[in-house]
Amino acid sequence: MTRRQKEPLRELTGEERDWLEKITHSRSEPISHVLRAKEILSVAAGKSYTQAAHRVGRTSGDPVAELVRRFNQEGLNAIQPGHGGGPRVKYDTAERERILAEFRRPPDPELDGTKTWSLKTLQRSLHNAPDSLPEVSADTIRTVLHAAGYSWQNTRSWCQTGQVVRKRKRGKVVVTDPDAEAKKT
Repeated sequence: MTRRQKEPLRELTGEERDWLEKITHSRSEPISHVLRAKEILSVAAGKSYTQAAHRVGRTSGDPVAELVRRFNQEGLNAIQPGHGGGPRVKYDTAERERILAEFRRPPDPELDGTKTWSLKTLQRSLHNAPDSLPEVSADTIRTVLHAAGYSWQNTRSWCQTGQVVRKRKRGKVVVTDPDAEAKKT
């Protein structure tokens, strides 16, 4: 005998049922979406969580119970898989832009204690700023800078990848490599 369902599936709307049926017969949807749609439809047809799990080749009904809970809250968005594991992203777009803004600001030798940024001096500056990021690590800063197209050069400074300053008779000229993005990957 199965346990009582703590959070039973709510009544499906006609539109939801149609979408779930469409997903189960689709050949272009990811298999995870198809399996979740089949599980929801099985539970809606009166099957237990365990029976719905067995229908798609799973052994336990616990993931189906979790899917039903998410479906009751989110609707069809529950068919999409959630976070796939690993640590959650700690620094989103705003924090990354804050790191890049601090990096692009020329360092003040009096305030920052350096004339060129290193990872540690940039980290210290971000920790001490009024709108600080108190826990940002040097590795996170390095990752953000690399993602933005910067790399550490032999001159021990960070430079924009694909750009170089050349001396000409007329003075200094910035030369840009049009294939820089292709070469990074």
